[in-house]
Amino acid sequence: MISFRLPFPASKMVQTLGFIIFLMTASFANAQVAGVLSGKVTDVVGEPIIGASVFLNGTEKGTITDENGQYILAEIVPASYNLTVSYLGFETQTKFNILVKSKGNQAYNYILKESTENLDEVVVTNSKIGRPKETPLSTQTLSAVEIATYPGSNNDVVQVAQTLPGVSPSVGGFRNDLIIRGGAPNETVYYLDGMEVPNINHFSTQGSAGGPVGLLNVSFIEDVTLSTSAFGAQYDNPLSGVLQFRQRNGNSRNFGGNFRVSASEAALTLEGPLFKKDNEQSKTTFLISARRSYLQTLFALIGLPIRPNYWDYQYKIDHELDDYNSITLLGLGSIDDFTLAPPDEFDSKQQAQLEQAPFIDQTSNTTGLTWKNRFKDGSGFMQTTLSNNRLANTFTRYVDSENRTGIIFRNDAVESETKLRHQITKFYGDWKVAGGLNLQQSYYSNETVNTTNNLLFKTEIDFVKYGFFANATNSFFDNSLDVSFGIRTDADTFTEGNNLASTLSPRLGLSYEFQENWKLNASVGRYFKIPPYTMLGFRNNALELVNQDLKYTRSDHYVVGVQRILGPAASISVEGFYKNYDDYPVSVIDGVSIANKGGGFEVLGNEEIASVGRGRTYGTELQFQQKLTNNFYGIFSYTYFYSEFTGFDRNVFLPSVWDSRHLISLVGGYKLKRNWEVSARYRFAGGTPFVPTDLERTLEVYPDIVLDYPRLGEEKFGIFSQLDVRVDKKWNFSKLSLDVFFEVQNILAQNNPQPPEYGLNREESGAIIEPRSLIAIMQDNGRPIPSIGIVIDF
Repeated sequence: MISFRLPFPASKMVQTLGFIIFLMTASFANAQVAGVLSGKVTDVVGEPIIGASVFLNGTEKGTITDENGQYILAEIVPASYNLTVSYLGFETQTKFNILVKSKGNQAYNYILKESTENLDEVVVTNSKIGRPKETPLSTQTLSAVEIATYPGSNNDVVQVAQTLPGVSPSVGGFRNDLIIRGGAPNETVYYLDGMEVPNINHFSTQGSAGGPVGLLNVSFIEDVTLSTSAFGAQYDNPLSGVLQFRQRNGNSRNFGGNFRVSASEAALTLEGPLFKKDNEQSKTTFLISARRSYLQTLFALIGLPIRPNYWDYQYKIDHELDDYNSITLLGLGSIDDFTLAPPDEFDSKQQAQLEQAPFIDQTSNTTGLTWKNRFKDGSGFMQTTLSNNRLANTFTRYVDSENRTGIIFRNDAVESETKLRHQITKFYGDWKVAGGLNLQQSYYSNETVNTTNNLLFKTEIDFVKYGFFANATNSFFDNSLDVSFGIRTDADTFTEGNNLASTLSPRLGLSYEFQENWKLNASVGRYFKIPPYTMLGFRNNALELVNQDLKYTRSDHYVVGVQRILGPAASISVEGFYKNYDDYPVSVIDGVSIANKGGGFEVLGNEEIASVGRGRTYGTELQFQQKLTNNFYGIFSYTYFYSEFTGFDRNVFLPSVWDSRHLISLVGGYKLKRNWEVSARYRFAGGTPFVPTDLERTLEVYPDIVLDYPRLGEEKFGIFSQLDVRVDKKWNFSKLSLDVFFEVQNILAQNNPQPPEYGLNREESGAIIEPRSLIAIMQDNGRPIPSIGIVIDF
């Protein structure tokens, strides 16, 4: 198991802690300065709301929006606030945990919904925590401030999502796999401003999506929403989750940016107006960033054999053509290079890593152009996105990694998709109706060498995938009952037997407020996912496309829950869920469901597959959320569930490798005076089954590791338990704002579970002992991991 954790000794941690305390308590001569907040208020169609009231809670500061729906609040003491907007005939809305700085404040925009209550007066109160009518349950949203200060995440947006309700930690806790309610890591889809992004991690697992480091820049994010069921009809391919990233626009008035330095990387972000001339603000803005890892240098200094090296970049250019039309160009990409080098001194664990770890040369790029049109009659809006994504992945394991000789396995692949997504949303009285289509051209090529399984082939496929969807939403009985019904269907020109009729997928969402502040929520839906390209393009030695007849994997969701609104900033909910899978891919070689794979450094699905598997995950989930109130905020969740899948025998369900039964997640923070903040994250998962190593077969083909899949479920990991603590201190000056944070991951020094690792039995000098045999490698990952980060906004 390859881990990117830094093995700091305790003495180094104490020295680091002393340094950061000294830095944080040092006196600065600069006087405190004020900050400015700005934004725009519109209705759901995008029409500016003139004269809306904007109030900074807990202060006497307030204003109203101008003829363009915009507002500005100046001379604000830098601190954390809640910001409320209200207007006659519309629901009051509050954004919690607004961080005001002297520099680097993003725009806070509001979209207000019409209300049937209080039509003759404005009542200024904090809005209640709510969920969209289309997804009345199994949904959680985090703001930009909550993401940026998340403990233990190292500013990694995907790691933040791992702590949300129902999401299991990856094995060892170091990867960004999203394992939602017992589903596999490849069952989640990702959308960035409505554009699908297949790869959001560095060194991603081809055929899945996980990896050790996320590539999205937290400085771009306005909010993140994770849906673990009740997916909107506009999303294709989700089986367990939809993770949506909404990006902010660049500053339309002034140039600025920030510089971030953390334990493993440095990032520069720039933003501002384009073509502004003498205007107060520009109709064109840009937001651009680049990030560079220096893990490879740190690991070389420490003497570790792995050398993870990566770059990533991200950009967004937004232009308002007129009052009703805008275009946005956005993109992101990465350049990854994972190599190995022999350790300076012999160490059994490092030697095993050197022999078994892969070389990865990977590049990814996603670019999209979006046109948004707001209808002049105010009846709705339209969004059209044309995008392209490309992944080039060369994944190689060698007999001799030190000299890169003797290929055991090589996957040299390219995936490319060009997508057109079009959606129209119209309002007919109280009805909200949306519909659209997606059209996709897919290309995949691969050259595979697999000496362990005596496989050698080249492949190339090119086909079109298409889909249609519609959704209607309305409220009844004085808005006490919300109803949302959607349907979609998908097909392609490559696979056999998958057509628009066979993939028809209806879904229904209901939310009933049976008593004030009490809601009964329910949803039922059917969802389909096309098999990954690694499966579709696989050929046997006769160069036959043996997986072309694979069916789309099907997942039926049934969820019911009760939500209690405890106040303007708190809620508690309980949900019961059941997911039923069919036509799940099963490995012909190993006889096991592919649901049990994809959580490591590998290529998922590059083998003969049969669509014969079934699966089921079911359980209950408790969630409590407290938005910023009296300087405190937090989220607690507990999930109890089962995760079971079959192999070729469709009647025998076995616990999957994600079947931990118990999940606990607790994240909270407290805002202290003088811009200090303390936060913590605790995660717990019960013991999960793992696949033992076939020692006899592994010894024959070493350094390749062969897993004994028929023994899945015979052994379990110990529990996963980890507490991360973070301390932030912010300073504000006239030209910049400064945030210095110190965090310790695994502060309780818990040993986190990992599968047993084996290496060749060697003498202390490193010489192999004959006859060859395998021995277990001692593992010690129960160390606190301190890190320091600095964010400078200018």
